[in-house]
Amino acid sequence: MRLLLNILWVIFGGGFIIWLEYVIGGLLLCLTIIGIPFGVQCFKIAGLGLLPFGKDILDAPGGSAVGFVLNVFWLIVAGVWIFLSHIALALGLAVTIIGIPFAIQHVKLAMLALAPFGKLVRETR
Repeated sequence: MRLLLNILWVIFGGGFIIWLEYVIGGLLLCLTIIGIPFGVQCFKIAGLGLLPFGKDILDAPGGSAVGFVLNVFWLIVAGVWIFLSHIALALGLAVTIIGIPFAIQHVKLAMLALAPFGKLVRETR
């Protein structure tokens, strides 16, 4: 079932476009030394954005003050805009019954986009 939902996500839910945007953003951020931690977070979100069904977001053990500061900076610079774009896509998809599972995945991505530092993406069983 996960495989079918992930295939439909890539075709109809915007999965490939989202993945491509996060990968390009991550590559651009990794061009500078300062942007590397943010680029790594973009790659983490890209992996979830391509195949979100069957994955959960967990808090990483041992959160640090550095992660908090990076999350605040991320939120101010990009997090709010990414969050709003995922919420807008979720609202558009939630209009139809068929789009509701995809809307739920966009909400999951939106929550990760607010504060990606200190989060882990894991497969569900």
